[in-house]
Amino acid sequence: MVVQETFSIATDGRGTYEITERIQDLVRQSGCNRGTCHVFQHHTSASLIVTENADPTVRRDLETIAERLAPDGDPAYRHDLEGPDDMAAHIRSVLTSTEVTLPVSEGRCMLGTWQGVYLWEHRYDGFRRRITVTVQGE
Repeated sequence: MVVQETFSIATDGRGTYEITERIQDLVRQSGCNRGTCHVFQHHTSASLIVTENADPTVRRDLETIAERLAPDGDPAYRHDLEGPDDMAAHIRSVLTSTEVTLPVSEGRCMLGTWQGVYLWEHRYDGFRRRITVTVQGE
């Protein structure tokens, strides 16, 4: 069986937005007991990550590193049509990922005790981000 659903999440700008429970609900509703859950976000200036969900300083530290790797407004960037965070957001998206695949067992994603799934918004402004979840299995 294959079940697919698309939903949107509104962001308030740069930062991480946990979507774990939404994904777990979709897996539960799918009726899949064992298989895989693929999560894809449809944008070039945001990404998906699986990371620590207990201590928010982990996500703040990730943002610090992203700022070092892809600083806003770097004069070497040619693509800046939408502002100084435009190209930096694209780079951050490429360095992370636009998708994650999670194993499903006993009707839920097999995440570790301290793992959560997050949409990572790389732009300063808020956006509506579209996410497609595909659950496949038995």
